[in-house]
Parts: sequence; C-alpha cells; structure tokens
Amino acid sequence: MRYRELYHEGTACLEQAEVVEASLDARLLLEYVCHTDRNRLLAHGDEEVEPQQELLYRKLLAERAVHVPLQYITGCQEFMGLPFLVNDQVLIPRQDTEILVEEAMRELHDGMSVLDMCTGSGCIVLSLLHYSNDCKGVGVDISSGALEVAKRNAAALSGEVDFRTGDLFAALEPGVKFDMLVSNPPYIPSDVIPTLMEEVRDHEPVCALDGRTDGLYFYRRISKEAIPYLHRGAWVFLEIGFDQGAAVSRIFREAGYREIEIVKDFSGHDRVVKCMV
Repeated sequence: MRYRELYHEGTACLEQAEVVEASLDARLLLEYVCHTDRNRLLAHGDEEVEPQQELLYRKLLAERAVHVPLQYITGCQEFMGLPFLVNDQVLIPRQDTEILVEEAMRELHDGMSVLDMCTGSGCIVLSLLHYSNDCKGVGVDISSGALEVAKRNAAALSGEVDFRTGDLFAALEPGVKFDMLVSNPPYIPSDVIPTLMEEVRDHEPVCALDGRTDGLYFYRRISKEAIPYLHRGAWVFLEIGFDQGAAVSRIFREAGYREIEIVKDFSGHDRVVKCMV
C-alpha cells in the first residue's frame, strides 16, 4: 500500500476509535514504523510501504485505538529538548512540567546538589543536570519499576544521578543536605481519577497520580519532612494542579518556608509553587 493511503487508513481507524488528534497520531505512528519524517507524506506519499512495515503499523494502530498512549507505544517522549524513555511504569513527561524545570534553572548554579522527589522517569533532575555544570542529583521514587526507567534514561543521557527507592525522605541518610528540591508529586484527588481521559486513567501509573482525598497529601508531607534535608536558603519547586496554588502556598507558609511564589502556565493556570527554606 502507498504511504499516503496507509496514513489515511490510520487516521480513519483512530477517528472511529475517538482518539483525540487522530490524524496527528496516525502520522506519528507511521513515521515511527517507517523511520521517516513529515516530508515523506508531503513529498513522497505515493511511495510503497514495505509489507512488514504495513503489518507493524496496523498492529500499533490497534493498540492506539484502545487508547494506549502514543508515547507508551513508541517508548519515547521529548522533554526539554531531550529524548526520554517511557513505559507504563512512569508518567509521560508533559510540557507543563517543563515550566517547573525552567523556573528551577533560574536559581540553579553550577556545583549545586538537587533532590528530585517522586522522580518517575527522571526527566526533571536529568534535564537540570544536562543544562548545568558539575551539579549532583539524587532522585527518589517509591516505584522500583519507575527507577529502572530513570536509570536507563540516565545512562542514555550520561547523567550521573543517584536513584533511590523509598517512601519520600525515608530513602535518604540522616544529615545529607541539598541546595534545591524539585518535585512533581501525585496531586490528583482520588475521586477525580475515574474522570480523567482514558489514556491517563487506564494506562498511566495510579501511584504517580493519586494525591489522596484532596490531592494535597504529598505537599503536606514534603513541607514537613524536607527541611532537615535542605540547606538554609535552598529553593523548593513543586508542580501543582491548576487550582492548588493557594492551598499549597498556605501549606508551605505554615511550615515556615518563605519567598513563596505561584508560577502560572501558558494557559494562565497555577502550575508551580516556588519557595525558599
């Protein structure tokens, strides 16, 4: 079958399955299978696709049609201009989280030590280390499966991060201190999770989404447990839900943090709380 015809078939398949951005996903899957880019469709759409590639494309379309996230199918997601391995053990890195990294980079100086709590794929701490010099990083996650992904990302990006399995700060030795804490903790209220998109609700790890009853459980714990592990003057950067800015700010203010600021995303929603010990 010709390349363009196969693309149209894929688009129709995903549209019938009510996949959001069906035409985009159909094109990206075809490019993934055929090792091509958008120019192939525009300039060489009449070229024939090899039978094996055609079979693989239809197989992957079937996965996407049941709402397996595109990134889990291809195994990769770009974040901060870097390629990150992803699978169903980790959240898919999102553009919203890039705002957290960009804000942290404003205060990150060469040689600093960074703690990434709830590190998942490692995309936050690895991006910070990639774009700085001589910084050291520790990433903590309760999921050993997530940390296997993070370690593979570190190896691919030559990022020297000490990844540790544990329940927040229990993974750290007493007395160790950091210059910066970054975190994208679970922050979705438990009763909201069933209402999420099928791709998220049924495929991304629930333990990385569920912020307990009001979505604020991990912010409360981090605010109380982090201080012994942070130098005086250390910065804290937290990704938050779109309506959690005031609540998270209050939690950290009451715990004694200062210089508290809410950073909005490109849609004007609260996205990051930054503060200082």
